[in-house]
Amino acid sequence: MTERSRSSAADDALGDAPPPPPRALLSGLMWREIAYLLANFPLGVAAFVVVLVWLTLGIGLSLTVVGLPLLATGLLVCRQYGRLERARAAALLGVRVAEPSRLRPRERGFFPWLWTCLKDPVAWRHALFAFVRLPWVLLTFTVVLVLLVVGWPVLPWVARWLSNVDRAMVRALLSPSDELERRIAELESDRVTVTDTAAADLRRIERDLHDGAQARLVALAMGLGLAKEKLLEDPEAAAAMVDEAHGEVKLALQELRDLARGIHPAILTDRGLGPALSSLAGRCTVPVTTSVDLDERPAPAIEGIAYFTVSELLQNVSKHSAARQASVEVWRVKGGGPAGPSDRGGAGDRLLILVSDDGRGGARLDGGSGMAGLAGRLGSVDGLFVLDSPVGGPTRVTAELPWRARTEPAAASRGR
Repeated sequence: MTERSRSSAADDALGDAPPPPPRALLSGLMWREIAYLLANFPLGVAAFVVVLVWLTLGIGLSLTVVGLPLLATGLLVCRQYGRLERARAAALLGVRVAEPSRLRPRERGFFPWLWTCLKDPVAWRHALFAFVRLPWVLLTFTVVLVLLVVGWPVLPWVARWLSNVDRAMVRALLSPSDELERRIAELESDRVTVTDTAAADLRRIERDLHDGAQARLVALAMGLGLAKEKLLEDPEAAAAMVDEAHGEVKLALQELRDLARGIHPAILTDRGLGPALSSLAGRCTVPVTTSVDLDERPAPAIEGIAYFTVSELLQNVSKHSAARQASVEVWRVKGGGPAGPSDRGGAGDRLLILVSDDGRGGARLDGGSGMAGLAGRLGSVDGLFVLDSPVGGPTRVTAELPWRARTEPAAASRGR
């Protein structure tokens, strides 16, 4: 199920769905296709002329000081032209092609930038797209213009065939260069998610410290100061203040423990996912059964994400589901990656989490219950998040994470 979901998501992201069949004569899609084909002519001619002049000047002057920088600058312009064509294809043809990753020179300075631009395969393919389209845009403009005047019965089919060729050209020449390029673009997007999540967590910790333990400790300091002043003149009142301060200390310590548990619980570090999830289940207001079938521990980061994913899902069960019972299942799937299924490094292995309840259902990723945030957090580490919650229930949430086995032997055996 997860492999099929992953493939489907990738296809949607890259716009690889098969082209639609011809629609009715006056359909909106037909007119958008015609508008795209007619606009090909001015844009295609302009792009061809610019690329031709740029290549002629850049190659002709390549032995001079300005030649190579001119080529590099032109390649940057070709990247922007590709962005324009991708946006036009998405708006008029429904073709959504992933954006390629940005140029990132390995070192600072003019020459690393120049070399990175000159060997950029994405920009060169965009230049090729502009260069080879001139005969095609002339043909499509002429055909569509003639059919608009004399060929209405066949116009929808011809427009669809011509636009399908354009769809194929956009996918072939304006998409990221290969799987690695697409993966870089995804990781850049995921990095933004991780950064935002980390910043939100830091703000939450700061707010909890400021409003909770810090406020109690300030009140405690003031109370002890008053007790010190009254110690000689009114010992009984001072003793009462000290007792009250003792109670404040206990509350502050409890709040600090709760805050530390929210950052990374000690039971997870010392004993692993099984005991940690059992502890979570015991705090849920709905009876929860847990089943953890792991022959070893995954990486600490993966353990932490798995723990907090289950924690937030169980909070949703408590607050929103009206369920009578829930269950948490965790197991490892051998992936048989490059290292082989028997490798203890776990290359290609996945950690699967299934949280289900018999509540009223109706949960959505955009429903404000934190589901979208969970999906984003799992996606940032190459994980998956699948929600199945029909109205009336039951609700099933499947989370999948990369295994990435632990590399710290001491940490793995700390709880033994």
